[in-house]
Amino acid sequence: MTGCDVELARYVLGQLGIGDVEFVETEFAQLLPGLAKGEWPMTTGLFASPERQRVALFSRPIWALPDGLLVQKEDAQRLAGYGSLTVSGDLKLAVIRDQVQHGAALELGVTRGQIRVFETYADAARALQDRTVSAFASVARAHEGFLRTNNAAGLAVVNVPFMERAPAFGCFAFGLSANDLRNRVDQVLNTFIGGAEHRRLMTAFGFADGDVDRIL
Repeated sequence: MTGCDVELARYVLGQLGIGDVEFVETEFAQLLPGLAKGEWPMTTGLFASPERQRVALFSRPIWALPDGLLVQKEDAQRLAGYGSLTVSGDLKLAVIRDQVQHGAALELGVTRGQIRVFETYADAARALQDRTVSAFASVARAHEGFLRTNNAAGLAVVNVPFMERAPAFGCFAFGLSANDLRNRVDQVLNTFIGGAEHRRLMTAFGFADGDVDRIL
């Protein structure tokens, strides 16, 4: 497995002398329950919402990302953010269970009756392609990656306007009993993030210098 979070975790843990790391692939909704059950002591990046901070520890921020809507290309002008979905109850929004975009949509006026909750990214994207929903809310960068690696010519990504929702900080998450590991990870991150090697790593996964500068 690879990806921005995976490679950053691989580097950080290597600096701590932890070279034998098993990366476990799981559904998003299982990340925090897995921490609570002790199935793993650390996860890849999660938005550090107040609700999540009650059940997990979080590192310093490792990225800041805006939300995005995955929509049909023909709808990219009229569906320009969460607020644009509030004009009609017939517009349906896909979200992934336990992702923060669910709460953001509700806060910005999308009704519960408009929201369809899916367990996986693939299921939500398929619902959009089948036109079961009008838009799919997640991290804009995740949508961009989906478009690069899938046959989805009829779809487009719309960044949620900053005035609706600013880019949110993501962090490594840890079990409540893993405070020592969290502190050691932060020590490495504090000296690594923002440096030339870190910027090279992030550039390989599509992050520009301006994206990195948000978390300094």
